[in-house]
Order: sequence, then structure tokens, then C-alpha cells
Amino acid sequence: MKGRGEITTTRINRRALLFRSGAAVFASSAVEMARAKELPHQVRVPTNKLRTLIKAHMTAYVAFGRAVHEMGGNGGHCDRASREEERALLAVCAYPAASDGDRLAKARYLLEIEVRGELDLPEHMQALLRSTMPKT
Repeated sequence: MKGRGEITTTRINRRALLFRSGAAVFASSAVEMARAKELPHQVRVPTNKLRTLIKAHMTAYVAFGRAVHEMGGNGGHCDRASREEERALLAVCAYPAASDGDRLAKARYLLEIEVRGELDLPEHMQALLRSTMPKT
């Protein structure tokens, strides 16, 4: 029983919230995928710009993994590779996906990153949210 003025709090963090909201993400992704099947093929295809950004992140991610294993996580090369991977991921997060194809490809790719637990910086969320805002 709580005394007067005391607030009941729960021990939930962002990761737990994301984990528990996974069903909602899955459901909304399933709806989008079903909707995408109804769209003409050319509408579902992501733009070259987004494909380039995703490919750049994949390349940076592989280079970062290689640097960690080769250097044991030490040294300037590993730090540099980490910063390059982070910049590439932020570019994907910040990309303003306007078409259905871009939105679907961006969501799928970022969900894969989140499953690995690597979409965890505040900058990622800020970039994602800003990418959804109309440019005025």
C-alpha cells in the first residue's frame, strides 16, 4: 500500500517496451506486407537512393565486425569503423521514405537491425522521427 503522494513505478525500460510491443510491430508489418502485395510491383520497389544507403550500412557493418575481430576491439581502426557504421545507420534512419516501396524496405531493414539490439542510440530514434516529418 502506498502512502499519500507516493507514485507507483514499474521497472520497464525502452528495450522491454520494444520487446513487449513487438506483437504490434509484427502485426503492423504483416498488414503492410499484405497491402504491398496488392500494389503494382514498381510502387513496392525502393528507390536507388535508399538501396544505396542500406548497402553502405551493410558494408560498414561488415567492416566494423572485421575490425572488432582483427583488432580484438582495440585501436583506432575499430573506433573509426564503429563511427562509420553508426553514420551509415543514421543515414538509413534519417532517410525520408516517401514511397510505399521505400517505407517497406526501410522498415524491414531497421526491424532486422533492432532484432540484433543495435538500433539503440537516441540519435537513431531522433533521426527516424525527423524522417517522418514533412519538410516545411
